[in-house]
Amino acid sequence: MPSPNHLQPRSSDWLIFLLVPVFFSSNLIFGRGVIGEVGPFITAFIRWAGSTLIMVPVLYRDWPAAWAFVRTQTWLWLWLGFLSIGICGGFVYWALTLTTASNATLIYTTSSLFIILLEWWFAGRRVGGRELLGMVVAFAGVAAIVLRGDFSALTHMSFNLGDLGMLVAAIAFAVYSILLRRPASQAIRPMSLFGLIAFSGSLLLLPPAAWELFHGGLLPKTLSAWSKISGIILFASLAAFFCFQHTVRIFGPATAGVTLYMMPPVSIVMAVVFLGETFEYYHALGIVLVLGGVILATMKKRAVRNA
Repeated sequence: MPSPNHLQPRSSDWLIFLLVPVFFSSNLIFGRGVIGEVGPFITAFIRWAGSTLIMVPVLYRDWPAAWAFVRTQTWLWLWLGFLSIGICGGFVYWALTLTTASNATLIYTTSSLFIILLEWWFAGRRVGGRELLGMVVAFAGVAAIVLRGDFSALTHMSFNLGDLGMLVAAIAFAVYSILLRRPASQAIRPMSLFGLIAFSGSLLLLPPAAWELFHGGLLPKTLSAWSKISGIILFASLAAFFCFQHTVRIFGPATAGVTLYMMPPVSIVMAVVFLGETFEYYHALGIVLVLGGVILATMKKRAVRNA
């Protein structure tokens, strides 16, 4: 059986690649109002505990492999849950209560750069000029969006504890992406691995969620809050993480990380469609730069795979 590292990308794989930023961005659409109605760590715990419950039938069918992974790769299992769900879940919701959405978006998209940096540092990865140029162009597109076309605003940006939290989350997501390429992670079915990660993340989120609850944290009490949390579970959690794991397996963590650059323009389009927000000129500029950068960053890798 060929290694996943050498699989030939199919049309369906590229479709899943494009769906990653859509599903991750849905977290902003569904979760925008929830942050004010429900505590951040409580929100994260309900999100991932709910995801775990939905995945129970999958884990039951694949129980021998799932239990073997937990038993023999306990630390890897816990680290995957801690990085992707503990840090990039409740910790991000908490950070968003202290920083602006613009700062958070700009900082979090640097995860792609950290993926390349960590692979270069620890695995001797070579970075091609075209890939580097694509990353720079895509990052310029992100900056155009979050700075509203005024790049001089970079000199006015102030950073706080929430910004530092988003930087920690960006690094955590980069490490998580690399760990997904470990042979032990690839030896188990993607959906089973996702269920196990959701379970370990839920266990790790339980203590801070309980602490938050006993110190005045809000529980969801309205139909609106529960419907948004349901959307977060189904789309921003189950669909998003499965598609991202599949993308990492087929294209590698660096190319999969490029999908983070696509999140700002996708989020804007979704906000215009679903929330009635205004589409500005800098949105168009950012989308062109981001998509152009993505094409540049992935073109060379596709050429090599097709050779």
